Amino acid sequence: MAAIGRFQKGDDVFYAKVVDGELFRLRGDVFGSPSFDRKATPARGVRTLSPVLPSKVISVGLNYADQAREVGQPTPKEPLIWFKAPTALLPDGGKIELPHAHHRVEYAAELAIIIGRRIRNVTPAAAPRYILGYTAAQDIGDRTIQNAESQWCRARSFDTFLPLGPHVETKIEPHDLTLQLFQNGQLRQNSNTRQLLFNCYQLVSFISTSMTLLPGDVILTGTPGGGGPIQSGDRLEVRIQGLSPLINSVK
Repeated sequence: MAAIGRFQKGDDVFYAKVVDGELFRLRGDVFGSPSFDRKATPARGVRTLSPVLPSKVISVGLNYADQAREVGQPTPKEPLIWFKAPTALLPDGGKIELPHAHHRVEYAAELAIIIGRRIRNVTPAAAPRYILGYTAAQDIGDRTIQNAESQWCRARSFDTFLPLGPHVETKIEPHDLTLQLFQNGQLRQNSNTRQLLFNCYQLVSFISTSMTLLPGDVILTGTPGGGGPIQSGDRLEVRIQGLSPLINSVK
């Protein structure tokens, strides 16, 4: 496998391998040992969906060294995690909706880990065997609510607050990737996953000691410095080296 996406044509929802813009339907379980059609599916009328339907989404905070310096906070001794509602999912091309007109809502470009196998209590060295792949994401948050509450789940779980996709890249090394966010064509975030305080394998291991991770679950690995507000009419693009860009607008 390489890039895998989830698509819809009419009432038919299916996974497919993406090769040079063409879709080759998957046969079998995407989290098992699937095969693929040799003939491409015609692209006309096909809509891109969020690449997975997770049972849970785990966000990681303050996990980039440059962000910690920017906000002037000490680096955490363990990953800081919270849950984000799976109903916040938004596919590539979807519109982020602002629920409160006068609240400050912020972008947050992130590399997302997609779990491929049921996992519990694994070491960092074993973690790669349980990862399906990686995709681009945003952990959109209502900063006004977040600053007023001790728990972050509500502020970051509004519908459309989790742009994810467009595809899962299954063959990529995650620990030296440039990560950028462009807002209306202007570069706002620019970092590298070398800046992660806890790398992808360490995160999977740490989280798996607290809960069972299931196929399709999503781990958002954190956002670098440079976060800022969004407003209606914005166009946001996440570019991560080796992944297809994730593009969403705001209304």
